[in-house]
Amino acid sequence: MTRVRLNNSPVILYDGVCNLCNSSVQFVIRNDPAARFRFASLQSSYGRKLLQEYSVENKLPGSFILYEEGKIYTRSTAALKTLYRLRGWGWTKILLYVPSFLRNFVYDLIAKNRYRWFGKKESCWLPSPNLQERFIDWSDQGI
Repeated sequence: MTRVRLNNSPVILYDGVCNLCNSSVQFVIRNDPAARFRFASLQSSYGRKLLQEYSVENKLPGSFILYEEGKIYTRSTAALKTLYRLRGWGWTKILLYVPSFLRNFVYDLIAKNRYRWFGKKESCWLPSPNLQERFIDWSDQGI
């Protein structure tokens, strides 16, 4: 299989039909003025290829996945590694010292109930034209 390549940009894979996940992506965009992060939905061809390439089952609760420097991070670790890089959220890096079983308990509770609590879309959110270059499926670069 051909390795998927990006220009060293961390990539967030998210559930494209989940309202909470889409809101999280929009939060990252608003708080990432350097535009470091790229995005792809888990339902996209890129998302499926990356999960297959790294043998990650797409049955993880919440399925928020961070791909960075050839490594895959999931669940609360992915969320926190993303969050502490955002403007004004650097203090959250200390939360990575909380044992992962505790962090993931909270993460899994929210993830398991995300559709019930926040709703679900019939199709993936479409980024505006000025944001499309940050979304891998909207850009030929990186696929």
